[in-house]
Amino acid sequence: MEKLTNKEEEIMHILWRLEKAFVKDVLAEIKNDKPHYNTLSTIIRNLEEKGYLAYNAYGKTHQYYPIIKKEDYRKRFMSMAINNYFNNSYKNMVSFFAKEEKISVDELKEIIALIEKKD
Repeated sequence: MEKLTNKEEEIMHILWRLEKAFVKDVLAEIKNDKPHYNTLSTIIRNLEEKGYLAYNAYGKTHQYYPIIKKEDYRKRFMSMAINNYFNNSYKNMVSFFAKEEKISVDELKEIIALIEKKD
């Protein structure tokens, strides 16, 4: 699975939410920094070439849909982030968020309870 640019990732989030869309539908969903229609069309074609999207052709227009599940991308992205930024240690990742006060003690307790419940 090839790494996505920030803009490609933004487009994929839109397509995961919409499930199927024409370029004009995706363009309508972009809130800030709307690209030109042709630029967006190129980005979407790049996503198709990278194997993230497929399409149904209706004459000269295409309706795109994701063929990579959001969950599969999330797993890959998180694995790369943990490997690159936390020395492949989930403990380092959790302690980072605790030190940055992005996760509370109560939330950590909930996570522990979920882990213990799974066993």
